[in-house]
Amino acid sequence: MDDLVRAWVEGWAVSRGAAEPVAEEWGWSIDVGQTEQVSRRVVGAVNGAVEEAVVRGVAAPVTGYGVWLKVFAHPETVGGWLGPRWWIDPAPGCLMSVPLTPAATRPADVPDGYRLRGWTRGAVTQVLVTAPDGALAARGQITPTGATAVLDRVETAPAHRRRGLGALVVRTLQRTAAEHGARTGVLAGTPDGRALYEALGWRAAAPLTSAKHLGTRERPTATG
Repeated sequence: MDDLVRAWVEGWAVSRGAAEPVAEEWGWSIDVGQTEQVSRRVVGAVNGAVEEAVVRGVAAPVTGYGVWLKVFAHPETVGGWLGPRWWIDPAPGCLMSVPLTPAATRPADVPDGYRLRGWTRGAVTQVLVTAPDGALAARGQITPTGATAVLDRVETAPAHRRRGLGALVVRTLQRTAAEHGARTGVLAGTPDGRALYEALGWRAAAPLTSAKHLGTRERPTATG
């Protein structure tokens, strides 16, 4: 299995409060327990090592709504291997990493009027940036798991973009992870976030296809 994928799987499960990943011959399965994401399957290979037969074999037994499949190859390739009941995210994600060097963890300035706060619960550290009126401006979280740390759920509110807040959140979280002993940051990002991460020294390791099974019946309704 690819070491970056393994690090991402382990950190993501802790970050999202999911079940312990179960090692499979082809990668990992993870129970998540949400209506829109009951569980997920993550294929452990990347790029040219991803095999069509393996992906088809993982996808074939899935019949329920809300089961996700993560494959570190391009959607135009993976999409042809899956059946018609799989929804394929057309925007390819990206597996990325960064060395947590002093340059990557140097402090960033907080813009005038904004407030930066952070807290740690268990292994997860969250950072919140609020606007002058108290509204959410930006946020993110990171989960160190030994030598690696998984960056997750980084977002900037539309009204507060292009003010350096995303960089502020990422640098703050990277610094926290380094202080906890992590030496490499890992994330699975979206196309929208890739430019930010690359500007901060992150490098792409593999594309990411996200697919969700639509089930064989009507979409379930949440209760309770």
